[in-house]
Amino acid sequence: MMQYRNFGKLDWKVSALGFGCMRLPTIDGKSSNIDQEKVNEMIHRAIEAGVNYFDTAYAYHDQKSEPALGKALEGGYRENIRIATKSPIWLINESADFDRLLNEQLQRLQTKTVDFYLLHALNRESWAKVQRLSLLQSAEAAKADGRIRYLGFSFHDNLETFKQIVDGYNAWDFCQIQYNYMDIDFQAGTEGLQYAASKDLGVVVMESLRGGKLAAEIPSSRPLWDSAPHKRKPVDWALQWLWNQPEVSVALSGMGTLAQVEENIASANAARIGSLSMDEIALIDKVREVIKSLSPIPCTRCEYCMPCPNGVNIPQNFDTYNQAAMYNDLPGSRFAYKTFIADSARAANCIQCEECLSKCPQQIPISTWMPVVEEVLGLNHPFVESV
Repeated sequence: MMQYRNFGKLDWKVSALGFGCMRLPTIDGKSSNIDQEKVNEMIHRAIEAGVNYFDTAYAYHDQKSEPALGKALEGGYRENIRIATKSPIWLINESADFDRLLNEQLQRLQTKTVDFYLLHALNRESWAKVQRLSLLQSAEAAKADGRIRYLGFSFHDNLETFKQIVDGYNAWDFCQIQYNYMDIDFQAGTEGLQYAASKDLGVVVMESLRGGKLAAEIPSSRPLWDSAPHKRKPVDWALQWLWNQPEVSVALSGMGTLAQVEENIASANAARIGSLSMDEIALIDKVREVIKSLSPIPCTRCEYCMPCPNGVNIPQNFDTYNQAAMYNDLPGSRFAYKTFIADSARAANCIQCEECLSKCPQQIPISTWMPVVEEVLGLNHPFVESV
C-alpha cells in the first residue's frame, strides 16, 4: 500500500513517491515528440497505486511536458492528485511576464489552479532577479485569485544561498532540492534538507536517482550491494535511503517506462521512516565512498578557484568529467557537458593563465586538466583517466 508523509506545515499528506514528468517516453527519441498513449498508461497506473504528486515545468520536453500531463489527467484523474509546475524565471523580463506565463501554463495543464507552484532553479542571480522584479508579490496575487495554491522554489546553488532564500521570504510553503545518497554535501545537501524542514517547509527531492545513474548497475558498487543480508536492487537502495529520513516529504522519480513505474511503486509501498538499520546506512556510506574514489580529479567543489578570470566554471567541469568514471557513463557526461554547462563556462575557454593554481587546496593542476576535459567531453575521444 502506498505510504504517505507530512508535507511541511500543510494539512495534507503526500505520497512517498512523486511522478517526475521530465523523462517521459518519446517517439523516435525526440524530446518534444511525447508518446501520449504510454504517458497516459503510466500516469493512470501511478494514480491507481496512490501517487498523488505530479511534477512538471514550463521547459520540460521542449515545453511539451505540461500539455502531456494535462491530457493524461482528462476524464476525472485531475481530481485525485496535486500538480506541481514551475515558473521559468529566465524568461521573465518584467513583472507582467509572470502572469502571462502562469496563464499559459494553466491552459496547457487544463486546470484553473496549480496546486504547487515553484520559482524554477533559483540561484544567487535569479533570486536577485525575483526581488528586483517583485515576483513574490506577483505570486501572492496569483494565490489570492486562486491560480496558485502553494508557493515554493526549486534550487541549484550552494548551501549559503539556499539558506538566504529560505530566510528571505516568510511565506514559502515548500522547496525542491537535488538530493540523493551521493549528494549529501552538494548544493543544499543534508544540512539544507534539515534546515528547510526545521522551518516547517515541505521538502521535495529531485534527482533522487541522479538522472538514473543510481538505478543502474554500477560495477564498483555491485559487490557491496551483494554483501547485504537484505537484497535490494540499486534503485531501491537509493529510494529507501531517502525515505528513511523524516525531513524528506516526497521523492521524485522521472519515470520513462511502465516497468519503472511498477518498480518504484513497489519501493514506495515499503517506504518507512527509520526503516534502514545502522549497518545498512553504513553500507550505503561505503558505496558512496567507493564511487567517489573513482573520480580522476580530486576536486571537492570548495570553489576557492573561483571566479575564473575567463569565466570557466572549474568545479562544474571537473564534476561532469568525474561522473563519467564514477558512474561508468561517458555518453551521459558528454550530454551534460554540452547541455548544462554554458558555452562561456566550459573548459574550452581556459587559456592556461594559471591564476587558479595557487588557490586550489588540493593542488590540482587545473590548467593541465582543462584541455583534457574539453577533449574528452567536448569531442568524440576515448575517456582519459589521468594526466
